[in-house]
Amino acid sequence: MMKNLFKNQEFQLDEILFRGRNKEYGAYVLRHEADQILTKSMFIGIGLFAAITLTPYAVNSFRTADKVETSTPSGPHILDNVDTPEVPEVVPPVLIPPKQIETFNSIVPTPKANVKKETPAATIDQYDKAVAGTQDIAGEKPTGSFQAPNPTGPVQTGPVTIPAPEPKVENPDAIAENVDVEAVFTGGINSFRNRVISNFETSDFEGSGETLKTTVTFIVERDGTISNIKANGPYASFNREAERTIKSVKGKWVPAKVKGQAVRSYFKFPVSMIFE
Repeated sequence: MMKNLFKNQEFQLDEILFRGRNKEYGAYVLRHEADQILTKSMFIGIGLFAAITLTPYAVNSFRTADKVETSTPSGPHILDNVDTPEVPEVVPPVLIPPKQIETFNSIVPTPKANVKKETPAATIDQYDKAVAGTQDIAGEKPTGSFQAPNPTGPVQTGPVTIPAPEPKVENPDAIAENVDVEAVFTGGINSFRNRVISNFETSDFEGSGETLKTTVTFIVERDGTISNIKANGPYASFNREAERTIKSVKGKWVPAKVKGQAVRSYFKFPVSMIFE
C-alpha cells in the first residue's frame, strides 16, 4: 500500500511537472521506468559479481589432479663400498747424535804458593791426536779440521769499556780550603739554626740591653761529625755558651766533597742575639 502511495505521489508529481508539455520527451519516460531500470541493474550486478567469484571454484572442480608416478624398489638395497684413503704414518726424523771427539785438558795451571798436585801441561803429541778442551774425554780421533765447542759462549767483540779509576785525595786528613760541594747539615741550615736558638741558655745575658755577636768555626769530618769547635767574639761568656750549644746539637752533617770524595772542611756559623 505504501509503495502504491509513493508511486501515485510520484505519478502525480510527474503529471504536474509535465503538464502542458510534450510527454513524448525522454525524461518523462525515464522517470516512469526508473524503478524497473534500477531493479534490473541491481540483479544484473549481483549476477556478474557472483559469476566472477564462483568461476575459479567451478574451474577447479572440473580439473583433474596430476598423478605423481612413484617407483617401488624391488629386492634388497645394495650399498656401494666407499674406499677410505689411507693416511700415511708420520715418521719422526731420526736424530743422529754428534760423534764424541777425543779431547784433552789444555788449561795451563795457575802458579800457586803451596802446590799439592799439579796437572802437567799438554804436550805437542796431545795436540796432534786430540782436540784441546777443558777436560780429558775419550772418543774418536779428530779427522781434518775440528773446532771444539766453546763452553763459555762466543767471544764478545766491540769496544772495551774500562772503568775510570776513582779519584784519590792526596791527603785525606787534610782540611780542604776549596771544595766542589759545601758541607750541609742534614735537614738544612735553617733546621740547624733553630736547634741552636732553642738550646742556647740566655739567662746569664738577660737584662744587659746589649747585642752580643760571635762566629763559631768548626770542622765537618768525613763521617758527618764536627770537631774543633771555637767561637771568636769579644765576649768570653757568650763564646763559651755558643760553643756549648753547637756541641749539644744532635744530628749529622753531609761532608764536603772534592772530585766526588768526602773531605774535611771548615764551617763558620755566625751567632747574634739582642738582650733587652
